[in-house]
Parts: sequence; C-alpha cells; structure tokens
Amino acid sequence: MTATATRFLYLARHGEASPDESELTVAGRRQAVLLGERLRDVPLSAVHHGPLPRAAQTAELVGERLDGVPVRMAEEAGDYVPHVPEKDELPPEAVDRVLGFLAEVTDEERAHGAALARAAIHRFTGPVAGDEPRHELVVTHAFLIGWLVRAALDAPRWRWFGLNHCNAALTLIRYTPGRPASVLFFNDTAHLPEELRWTGFPPELRP
Repeated sequence: MTATATRFLYLARHGEASPDESELTVAGRRQAVLLGERLRDVPLSAVHHGPLPRAAQTAELVGERLDGVPVRMAEEAGDYVPHVPEKDELPPEAVDRVLGFLAEVTDEERAHGAALARAAIHRFTGPVAGDEPRHELVVTHAFLIGWLVRAALDAPRWRWFGLNHCNAALTLIRYTPGRPASVLFFNDTAHLPEELRWTGFPPELRP
C-alpha cells in the first residue's frame, strides 16, 4: 500500500486591488508583505497563485519573504464561479439572493468554472503521497476559498456562497489520512494591523 501523509493547505486571498483590478494598491502590497512575514517559518513546499495580476503580485511579494520556496501559477487557483446551483438545491430563504447574484453567469462561464473547481479539488486537497507532511500556500480569490472550505466540511455545493474572505487573510485546512478534513482556522487577519483588516469584505458584515 502506498504511504500517505498529511497535507496542510494554506489559503490566502490576494491583497487589496486597484479599482480596475490591474494591480495591488499600496495597502494591498503591504498586506502581502505582512502575509509573507507571517508564513516565513512555515515549511512551505510551494506557493501557487491564480493567473490574474492581483493574485500573481501578492504571491510574488509573499515569496520574497520565504527562503527558496517556488512560486507557481496555477489556472485552478483563478477567479471563477465554482458552482451555480439550481433553484431546488437552495433553501427557500436563499433562492432570490443566490440566484440573483449569479444571474449574469453565462453557460460558458458556468461550465468552465465547474471544470476548474473539480481540478482545484483534485490538485490541492486530500492527503499527499509519501511519508512527509506537505505545507502548501494557494494565493487565490474569495470564491475558491469558499469552495474549498465548503468541500472540507462536506457542505452542500451551493454553500460556497456566503463564505466571505478578507484581502490577505489566511485560512488553513488539514487533510490527514483516515480522518475527515479539518478547517483549523478561517479568515485569520492576526498578521495585519487594524487599518489593513477587512478590506474586500462586505461592509455590512464587518464587525
């Protein structure tokens, strides 16, 4: 039997982006630097990031604070809608809100997002082959973080919706052989000063 070991999957949303999302803001760059400082002592094997500039720039700044950790682009870590539910998947009180938010997702975007979401589960989750635990960071977007947390908790597929994530906040999921996945922490901003927390989070949900 092939040996397997625990995977520790660190998930971070990109830093705050400019209005046109072409680059990080000054605050977003600072968020990324502080995220890298927090992860400096984690034995990361790789930093994966989505293809869009805001994720790539965040990953680059994080990688500069790490010692020899490769930084790699991953299409699966991009910004996409992972699942568009049918009406009968949703509780009655959520139908209008969820389907209204997703009304403009095209059939092509729906199929492409679902394919990438499956690929992300395959690439980034579950125990790893071998005897040594693996620590990996994925710098991505709020929708994928919600999707992976939902999957770790075996929640219904539509439940990625509503799992919001701050810019440069950190989530950690552990995948141990023979055990259910564990969400060890979610949306953690302890490495950010007060003025850099909660960017990217819906204003009505901020504490």
